[in-house]
Amino acid sequence: MGLKKQSVVIAGGGSTYTAGIVMMLIENQEKFPLRKLKFYDNDGERQSIVAKACEVIVKERAPEIEFSATTDPEEAFSDVDFVMAHIRVGGLPMREQDEKIPLKYGVVGQETCGPGGMAYGMRSIPGVIELIDYMEKYSPDAWMLNYSNPAAIVAEATRRLRPDAKIINICDMPVAIKKSIAEILGLENEHEIVDRYYGLNHFGWWTEMTDRQGNDLMPRLKEHVAKHGYAAAAAEGNPLLEEASWMDTFQKAKDVYAVDPQTVPNTYLKYYLYPDYVVAHADPNHTRANEVMENREKNVFAECKRITAAQTAKDTTIEAGEHAEFIVQLAGALAYNTYERMLLIVKNEGAIANLDDDAMVEVPCIVSKRGYEPLCMGKIPYFQKGMIEQQIAVEKLVVDAYLEKSYQKLWQAMTLSKTVPSASVAKQILDEMIVANAGWWPALN
Repeated sequence: MGLKKQSVVIAGGGSTYTAGIVMMLIENQEKFPLRKLKFYDNDGERQSIVAKACEVIVKERAPEIEFSATTDPEEAFSDVDFVMAHIRVGGLPMREQDEKIPLKYGVVGQETCGPGGMAYGMRSIPGVIELIDYMEKYSPDAWMLNYSNPAAIVAEATRRLRPDAKIINICDMPVAIKKSIAEILGLENEHEIVDRYYGLNHFGWWTEMTDRQGNDLMPRLKEHVAKHGYAAAAAEGNPLLEEASWMDTFQKAKDVYAVDPQTVPNTYLKYYLYPDYVVAHADPNHTRANEVMENREKNVFAECKRITAAQTAKDTTIEAGEHAEFIVQLAGALAYNTYERMLLIVKNEGAIANLDDDAMVEVPCIVSKRGYEPLCMGKIPYFQKGMIEQQIAVEKLVVDAYLEKSYQKLWQAMTLSKTVPSASVAKQILDEMIVANAGWWPALN
Protein backbone atom coordinates (compact mmCIF):
# COMPACT_ATOMS: atom_id res chain seq x y z
CA MET A 1 0.00 0.00 0.00
CA GLY A 2 1.43 3.38 -1.04
CA LEU A 3 1.91 6.40 1.17
CA LYS A 4 -1.06 8.74 1.51
CA LYS A 5 -0.67 11.73 -0.81
CA GLN A 6 -0.43 15.15 0.84
CA SER A 7 -1.64 18.65 0.00
CA VAL A 8 0.86 21.46 0.63
CA VAL A 9 0.69 25.24 0.45
CA ILE A 10 3.96 27.18 0.30
CA ALA A 11 3.36 30.53 2.00
CA GLY A 12 5.85 32.93 0.48
CA GLY A 13 5.30 31.76 -3.08
CA GLY A 14 7.30 34.66 -4.48
CA SER A 15 10.46 33.81 -2.55
CA THR A 16 13.68 33.06 -4.44
CA TYR A 17 13.81 29.79 -2.46
CA THR A 18 10.36 28.55 -3.53
CA ALA A 19 11.42 27.00 -6.85
CA GLY A 20 14.13 25.02 -5.01
CA ILE A 21 11.50 23.70 -2.58
CA VAL A 22 9.35 22.62 -5.53
CA MET A 23 12.31 20.76 -7.04
CA MET A 24 12.95 19.01 -3.72
CA LEU A 25 9.28 18.04 -3.33
CA ILE A 26 9.23 16.61 -6.86
CA GLU A 27 12.48 14.68 -6.28
CA ASN A 28 11.03 13.15 -3.09
CA GLN A 29 7.70 11.89 -4.38
CA GLU A 30 8.53 8.35 -3.27
CA LYS A 31 9.03 9.59 0.34
CA PHE A 32 6.48 12.42 0.43
CA PRO A 33 3.93 12.11 -2.41
CA LEU A 34 1.75 15.10 -3.24
CA ARG A 35 -1.77 15.39 -4.58
CA LYS A 36 -1.84 19.21 -4.48
CA LEU A 37 0.77 21.94 -4.40
CA LYS A 38 -0.33 25.54 -3.91
CA PHE A 39 1.50 28.85 -3.64
CA TYR A 40 0.29 31.73 -1.49
CA ASP A 41 1.74 35.24 -1.36
CA ASN A 42 0.23 38.66 -0.75
CA ASP A 43 2.46 40.01 -3.55
CA GLY A 44 0.76 38.49 -6.57
CA GLU A 45 3.04 40.10 -9.13
CA ARG A 46 6.22 38.73 -7.55
CA GLN A 47 4.65 35.32 -6.96
CA SER A 48 3.53 35.11 -10.58
CA ILE A 49 7.17 35.12 -11.81
CA VAL A 50 7.99 32.04 -9.74
CA ALA A 51 4.60 30.33 -10.07
CA LYS A 52 4.50 30.38 -13.90
CA ALA A 53 7.89 28.66 -14.03
CA CYS A 54 6.97 26.16 -11.32
CA GLU A 55 3.78 25.30 -13.20
CA VAL A 56 5.98 24.27 -16.15
CA ILE A 57 8.32 22.30 -13.85
CA VAL A 58 5.44 20.42 -12.19
CA LYS A 59 3.73 19.70 -15.52
CA GLU A 60 6.96 18.25 -16.94
CA ARG A 61 8.23 16.31 -13.94
CA ALA A 62 5.17 15.41 -11.84
CA PRO A 63 1.99 16.00 -13.89
CA GLU A 64 -0.08 14.04 -11.39
CA ILE A 65 0.28 16.93 -8.87
CA GLU A 66 -2.47 19.55 -9.05
CA PHE A 67 -0.72 22.94 -9.03
CA SER A 68 -2.10 26.44 -8.36
CA ALA A 69 -1.03 29.87 -7.12
CA THR A 70 -3.24 32.45 -5.43
CA THR A 71 -3.36 35.58 -3.29
CA ASP A 72 -6.69 34.48 -1.76
CA PRO A 73 -6.24 32.99 1.74
CA GLU A 74 -9.36 30.80 1.61
CA GLU A 75 -8.32 29.24 -1.69
CA ALA A 76 -4.73 28.77 -0.50
CA PHE A 77 -5.35 27.32 2.96
CA SER A 78 -8.41 25.14 2.30
CA ASP A 79 -7.81 21.39 1.99
CA VAL A 80 -4.13 21.38 2.97
CA ASP A 81 -2.17 19.01 5.19
CA PHE A 82 0.95 21.20 5.52
CA VAL A 83 1.72 24.89 5.39
CA MET A 84 5.39 25.47 4.54
CA ALA A 85 5.95 29.10 5.52
CA HIS A 86 8.94 31.24 4.58
CA ILE A 87 7.66 34.77 4.33
CA ARG A 88 9.81 37.94 4.38
CA VAL A 89 7.66 40.79 5.65
CA GLY A 90 8.94 43.98 4.05
CA GLY A 91 10.93 42.09 1.43
CA LEU A 92 14.58 42.66 0.59
CA PRO A 93 14.27 46.49 0.61
CA MET A 94 13.46 46.35 4.36
CA ARG A 95 16.20 43.78 4.93
CA GLU A 96 18.57 46.35 3.46
CA GLN A 97 17.42 48.85 6.11
CA ASP A 98 17.82 46.23 8.86
CA GLU A 99 21.44 45.76 7.82
CA LYS A 100 22.49 49.31 6.95
CA ILE A 101 21.01 51.32 9.84
CA PRO A 102 23.00 49.53 12.61
CA LEU A 103 26.21 49.71 10.54
CA LYS A 104 25.93 53.53 10.52
CA TYR A 105 26.53 53.35 14.26
CA GLY A 106 29.30 50.75 14.17
CA VAL A 107 26.95 47.90 15.12
CA VAL A 108 26.45 44.53 13.43
CA GLY A 109 23.96 44.81 10.56
CA GLN A 110 22.48 41.34 10.07
CA GLU A 111 18.99 40.09 9.24
CA THR A 112 18.51 37.86 12.31
CA CYS A 113 21.15 39.07 14.81
CA GLY A 114 21.23 42.29 16.79
CA PRO A 115 19.03 45.32 16.01
CA GLY A 116 18.40 44.17 12.43
CA GLY A 117 16.95 40.90 13.68
CA MET A 118 14.74 42.76 16.17
CA ALA A 119 13.45 45.10 13.46
CA TYR A 120 12.68 42.12 11.23
CA GLY A 121 11.04 40.32 14.17
CA MET A 122 8.68 43.24 14.82
CA ARG A 123 7.54 42.97 11.18
CA SER A 124 7.40 39.17 11.06
CA ILE A 125 5.25 38.52 14.14
CA PRO A 126 1.91 39.70 12.66
CA GLY A 127 2.67 38.05 9.31
CA VAL A 128 3.25 34.60 10.80
CA ILE A 129 0.29 34.93 13.20
CA GLU A 130 -1.92 35.77 10.18
CA LEU A 131 -0.80 32.54 8.46
CA ILE A 132 -1.56 30.46 11.57
CA ASP A 133 -5.05 31.97 11.73
CA TYR A 134 -5.70 31.20 8.05
CA MET A 135 -4.57 27.61 8.58
CA GLU A 136 -6.69 27.12 11.69
CA LYS A 137 -9.74 28.61 9.96
CA TYR A 138 -9.54 26.67 6.69
CA SER A 139 -7.52 23.50 7.53
CA PRO A 140 -7.54 23.06 11.32
CA ASP A 141 -5.83 19.65 11.20
CA ALA A 142 -2.83 20.90 9.19
CA TRP A 143 0.72 21.45 10.47
CA MET A 144 2.64 24.65 9.82
CA LEU A 145 6.37 24.18 9.28
CA ASN A 146 7.71 27.68 9.75
CA TYR A 147 11.15 28.77 8.67
CA SER A 148 10.35 32.47 8.41
CA ASN A 149 13.09 34.49 10.08
CA PRO A 150 13.99 35.63 12.66
CA ALA A 151 12.95 32.18 13.86
CA ALA A 152 13.77 32.72 17.56
CA ILE A 153 11.62 35.85 17.93
CA VAL A 154 8.83 34.35 15.81
CA ALA A 155 8.89 31.17 17.94
CA GLU A 156 8.61 33.19 21.16
CA ALA A 157 5.70 35.19 19.70
CA THR A 158 3.80 32.11 18.51
CA ARG A 159 4.34 30.42 21.90
CA ARG A 160 2.61 33.35 23.58
CA LEU A 161 0.01 34.37 21.02
CA ARG A 162 -1.03 30.97 19.63
CA PRO A 163 0.10 28.46 22.30
CA ASP A 164 -2.05 25.60 20.96
CA ALA A 165 -1.25 26.04 17.27
CA LYS A 166 0.21 23.12 15.32
CA ILE A 167 3.34 24.99 14.33
CA ILE A 168 6.96 23.84 14.33
CA ASN A 169 9.65 26.49 13.95
CA ILE A 170 12.75 25.26 12.16
CA CYS A 171 16.08 26.44 10.74
CA ASP A 172 18.34 24.85 8.15
CA MET A 173 21.60 26.48 9.29
CA PRO A 174 22.70 23.52 11.47
CA VAL A 175 21.97 21.27 8.45
CA ALA A 176 24.18 23.44 6.22
CA ILE A 177 26.97 23.29 8.82
CA LYS A 178 26.59 19.51 9.14
CA LYS A 179 26.86 19.19 5.34
CA SER A 180 30.25 20.88 5.57
CA ILE A 181 31.20 18.68 8.54
CA ALA A 182 30.31 15.54 6.57
CA GLU A 183 32.53 16.77 3.73
CA ILE A 184 35.36 17.57 6.16
CA LEU A 185 35.18 14.11 7.74
CA GLY A 186 34.73 12.20 4.48
CA LEU A 187 31.22 10.98 5.31
CA GLU A 188 28.66 10.26 2.61
CA ASN A 189 26.29 12.99 3.87
CA GLU A 190 25.07 14.76 7.00
CA HIS A 191 22.58 11.96 7.74
CA GLU A 192 25.56 9.84 8.83
CA ILE A 193 26.02 12.19 11.82
CA VAL A 194 24.21 11.67 15.15
CA ASP A 195 24.54 14.82 17.23
CA ARG A 196 23.80 16.44 20.56
CA TYR A 197 23.25 20.20 20.39
CA TYR A 198 21.76 22.91 22.57
CA GLY A 199 21.01 26.61 22.32
CA LEU A 200 18.64 29.02 20.66
CA ASN A 201 18.10 29.59 16.96
CA HIS A 202 21.33 30.89 15.36
CA PHE A 203 22.86 30.64 18.84
CA GLY A 204 23.99 27.14 19.77
CA TRP A 205 26.73 24.58 20.32
CA TRP A 206 27.36 20.91 19.49
CA THR A 207 28.60 18.81 22.39
CA GLU A 208 28.76 15.46 20.65
CA MET A 209 28.90 13.99 17.15
CA THR A 210 29.21 10.31 16.32
CA ASP A 211 28.68 8.28 13.19
CA ARG A 212 25.87 5.72 12.97
CA GLN A 213 28.14 3.08 14.48
CA GLY A 214 28.79 5.26 17.53
CA ASN A 215 32.37 6.27 16.67
CA ASP A 216 33.34 9.66 18.13
CA LEU A 217 33.79 12.25 15.34
CA MET A 218 34.64 15.19 17.60
CA PRO A 219 38.44 14.81 17.91
CA ARG A 220 38.99 14.88 14.13
CA LEU A 221 36.39 17.62 13.67
CA LYS A 222 37.88 19.83 16.38
CA GLU A 223 41.34 19.47 14.89
CA HIS A 224 40.01 20.70 11.54
CA VAL A 225 37.82 23.49 12.97
CA ALA A 226 40.78 24.84 15.00
CA LYS A 227 42.65 25.39 11.70
CA HIS A 228 39.99 25.99 9.03
CA GLY A 229 36.64 26.56 10.76
CA TYR A 230 33.89 24.77 8.84
CA ALA A 231 35.43 25.46 5.45
CA ALA A 232 36.73 22.22 4.03
CA ALA A 233 40.42 22.39 3.14
CA ALA A 234 39.14 22.11 -0.45
CA ALA A 235 35.82 23.96 -0.40
CA GLU A 236 34.82 23.32 -4.01
CA GLY A 237 31.46 21.72 -4.53
CA ASN A 238 29.66 23.44 -1.64
CA PRO A 239 27.50 26.11 -3.34
CA LEU A 240 27.16 27.99 -0.05
CA LEU A 241 30.91 28.55 0.11
CA GLU A 242 31.12 30.02 -3.39
CA GLU A 243 30.00 33.36 -1.91
CA ALA A 244 32.72 35.37 -0.16
CA SER A 245 30.51 36.39 2.79
CA TRP A 246 29.58 32.78 3.57
CA MET A 247 33.14 31.57 3.14
CA ASP A 248 34.26 34.15 5.70
CA THR A 249 31.51 33.04 8.11
CA PHE A 250 32.50 29.38 7.84
CA GLN A 251 36.20 30.18 8.27
CA LYS A 252 35.57 32.51 11.24
CA ALA A 253 34.15 29.52 13.12
CA LYS A 254 37.74 28.68 14.07
CA ASP A 255 37.88 31.83 16.24
CA VAL A 256 34.43 31.17 17.71
CA TYR A 257 35.54 27.61 18.51
CA ALA A 258 38.65 28.93 20.31
CA VAL A 259 36.45 30.59 22.95
CA ASP A 260 35.17 27.17 24.07
CA PRO A 261 37.09 24.19 22.63
CA GLN A 262 34.88 21.76 24.58
CA THR A 263 32.11 22.30 22.00
CA VAL A 264 31.81 23.25 18.32
CA PRO A 265 29.68 26.31 17.53
CA ASN A 266 26.93 27.52 15.26
CA THR A 267 28.48 29.95 12.77
CA TYR A 268 26.13 32.77 13.78
CA LEU A 269 27.90 33.10 17.13
CA LYS A 270 30.53 35.19 15.34
CA TYR A 271 28.07 38.11 15.41
CA TYR A 272 27.89 37.98 19.22
CA LEU A 273 31.47 37.03 20.09
CA TYR A 274 33.30 39.08 17.41
CA PRO A 275 30.98 41.99 16.55
CA ASP A 276 33.95 44.35 16.14
CA TYR A 277 35.44 42.01 13.51
CA VAL A 278 32.11 41.75 11.70
CA VAL A 279 31.63 45.53 11.55
CA ALA A 280 35.25 46.09 10.45
CA HIS A 281 34.76 43.67 7.55
CA ALA A 282 31.33 45.00 6.51
CA ASP A 283 30.60 47.54 3.78
CA PRO A 284 27.91 49.86 5.20
CA ASN A 285 26.87 50.79 1.66
CA HIS A 286 26.69 47.26 0.26
CA THR A 287 25.35 44.55 2.56
CA ARG A 288 24.11 40.99 2.21
CA ALA A 289 20.69 42.27 1.06
CA ASN A 290 22.39 43.94 -1.91
CA GLU A 291 24.31 40.73 -2.69
CA VAL A 292 21.04 38.77 -2.71
CA MET A 293 19.25 41.31 -4.92
CA GLU A 294 22.16 41.50 -7.38
CA ASN A 295 22.85 37.78 -7.52
CA ARG A 296 20.35 35.27 -6.18
CA GLU A 297 17.15 37.23 -6.81
CA LYS A 298 18.26 38.44 -10.24
CA ASN A 299 19.42 34.96 -11.33
CA VAL A 300 16.43 33.02 -9.99
CA PHE A 301 13.88 35.42 -11.47
CA ALA A 302 15.70 35.47 -14.81
CA GLU A 303 15.70 31.67 -14.89
CA CYS A 304 11.99 31.55 -13.97
CA LYS A 305 11.17 33.94 -16.81
CA ARG A 306 13.30 31.89 -19.20
CA ILE A 307 11.46 28.67 -18.25
CA THR A 308 8.08 30.39 -18.68
CA ALA A 309 9.03 31.74 -22.11
CA ALA A 310 10.45 28.38 -23.29
CA GLN A 311 7.65 26.35 -21.62
CA THR A 312 10.26 23.78 -20.61
CA ALA A 313 12.58 23.32 -17.61
CA LYS A 314 14.62 20.48 -19.11
CA ASP A 315 17.94 22.29 -18.76
CA THR A 316 17.14 24.48 -15.72
CA THR A 317 19.79 25.71 -13.30
CA ILE A 318 17.29 25.68 -10.42
CA GLU A 319 18.26 23.05 -7.85
CA ALA A 320 16.65 21.63 -4.74
CA GLY A 321 17.63 23.78 -1.76
CA GLU A 322 19.20 22.58 1.50
CA HIS A 323 16.37 23.86 3.66
CA ALA A 324 13.90 22.22 1.28
CA GLU A 325 15.41 18.80 2.03
CA PHE A 326 15.11 19.45 5.78
CA ILE A 327 11.48 20.50 5.52
CA VAL A 328 10.53 17.46 3.41
CA GLN A 329 12.16 15.18 5.99
CA LEU A 330 10.20 16.89 8.78
CA ALA A 331 6.88 16.76 6.91
CA GLY A 332 7.44 13.08 6.12
CA ALA A 333 8.09 12.27 9.79
CA LEU A 334 4.83 13.97 10.83
CA ALA A 335 2.80 12.38 8.03
CA TYR A 336 4.23 8.86 8.04
CA ASN A 337 5.45 8.34 11.63
CA THR A 338 9.10 7.77 10.70
CA TYR A 339 10.52 8.90 14.07
CA GLU A 340 13.21 11.17 12.62
CA ARG A 341 15.75 12.82 14.92
CA MET A 342 15.87 16.53 13.99
CA LEU A 343 16.91 19.88 15.46
CA LEU A 344 13.80 21.97 16.12
CA ILE A 345 12.98 25.20 17.97
CA VAL A 346 10.66 24.17 20.80
CA LYS A 347 9.54 25.11 24.31
CA ASN A 348 12.32 24.07 26.69
CA GLU A 349 10.31 22.32 29.41
CA GLY A 350 13.41 20.66 30.86
CA ALA A 351 15.31 19.87 27.65
CA ILE A 352 18.09 22.15 28.93
CA ALA A 353 17.82 21.48 32.66
CA ASN A 354 19.20 24.79 33.97
CA LEU A 355 17.18 27.13 31.70
CA ASP A 356 13.62 28.40 32.19
CA ASP A 357 10.91 26.04 30.98
CA ASP A 358 9.28 28.68 28.76
CA ALA A 359 12.45 29.50 26.77
CA MET A 360 12.22 28.62 23.07
CA VAL A 361 15.33 26.47 22.59
CA GLU A 362 16.87 24.61 19.66
CA VAL A 363 17.53 20.97 20.58
CA PRO A 364 17.31 17.50 18.98
CA CYS A 365 13.76 16.14 18.91
CA ILE A 366 12.14 12.88 17.84
CA VAL A 367 9.43 13.60 15.26
CA SER A 368 6.46 11.32 14.58
CA LYS A 369 2.72 11.51 13.94
CA ARG A 370 2.20 12.71 17.50
CA GLY A 371 4.40 15.76 16.82
CA TYR A 372 7.81 16.32 18.39
CA GLU A 373 9.41 15.13 21.63
CA PRO A 374 12.51 17.10 22.76
CA LEU A 375 15.52 15.13 23.98
CA CYS A 376 17.10 16.11 27.29
CA MET A 377 20.50 17.80 26.89
CA GLY A 378 21.04 18.09 30.67
CA LYS A 379 22.70 21.05 32.39
CA ILE A 380 24.88 23.40 30.35
CA PRO A 381 28.06 25.28 31.42
CA TYR A 382 28.04 28.83 32.83
CA PHE A 383 29.53 30.39 29.70
CA GLN A 384 26.77 29.15 27.40
CA LYS A 385 24.09 29.55 30.07
CA GLY A 386 25.01 33.21 30.59
CA MET A 387 25.04 33.97 26.87
CA ILE A 388 21.80 32.10 26.23
CA GLU A 389 19.92 33.73 29.11
CA GLN A 390 20.98 37.17 27.91
CA GLN A 391 19.73 36.37 24.40
CA ILE A 392 16.47 34.84 25.70
CA ALA A 393 15.82 38.11 27.56
CA VAL A 394 16.45 40.08 24.34
CA GLU A 395 13.94 37.93 22.41
CA LYS A 396 11.30 38.10 25.15
CA LEU A 397 11.66 41.90 25.37
CA VAL A 398 11.15 42.23 21.61
CA VAL A 399 7.89 40.27 21.86
CA ASP A 400 6.89 42.35 24.90
CA ALA A 401 7.59 45.49 22.85
CA TYR A 402 5.38 44.23 20.03
CA LEU A 403 2.51 43.20 22.31
CA GLU A 404 2.65 46.30 24.53
CA LYS A 405 3.63 48.71 21.70
CA SER A 406 6.43 49.69 24.04
CA TYR A 407 9.33 51.91 22.98
CA GLN A 408 10.95 51.28 26.37
CA LYS A 409 10.95 47.48 25.98
CA LEU A 410 12.44 47.63 22.48
CA TRP A 411 15.12 50.04 23.67
CA GLN A 412 15.90 47.62 26.52
CA ALA A 413 16.09 44.71 24.08
CA MET A 414 18.58 46.54 21.85
CA THR A 415 20.60 47.69 24.86
CA LEU A 416 20.84 44.13 26.18
CA SER A 417 22.08 42.62 22.90
CA LYS A 418 25.75 41.60 22.92
CA THR A 419 26.08 43.25 19.51
CA VAL A 420 25.29 46.75 20.85
CA PRO A 421 27.88 48.68 22.93
CA SER A 422 25.63 51.03 24.93
CA ALA A 423 22.12 52.27 25.65
CA SER A 424 22.83 55.54 23.85
CA VAL A 425 23.83 53.72 20.63
CA ALA A 426 20.80 51.44 21.00
CA LYS A 427 18.53 54.50 21.23
CA GLN A 428 20.02 56.12 18.11
CA ILE A 429 19.52 52.91 16.11
CA LEU A 430 15.99 52.42 17.46
CA ASP A 431 14.92 55.97 16.63
CA GLU A 432 16.11 55.62 13.04
CA MET A 433 14.53 52.19 12.71
CA ILE A 434 11.15 53.51 13.88
CA VAL A 435 11.16 55.96 10.95
CA ALA A 436 12.27 53.25 8.47
CA ASN A 437 9.59 50.82 9.70
CA ALA A 438 6.66 53.24 9.65
CA GLY A 439 3.67 51.26 8.45
CA TRP A 440 5.33 47.94 9.32
CA TRP A 441 5.63 48.16 13.12
CA PRO A 442 2.85 49.07 15.53
CA ALA A 443 3.20 52.70 16.71
CA LEU A 444 5.35 52.57 19.85
CA ASN A 445 4.53 54.61 22.94
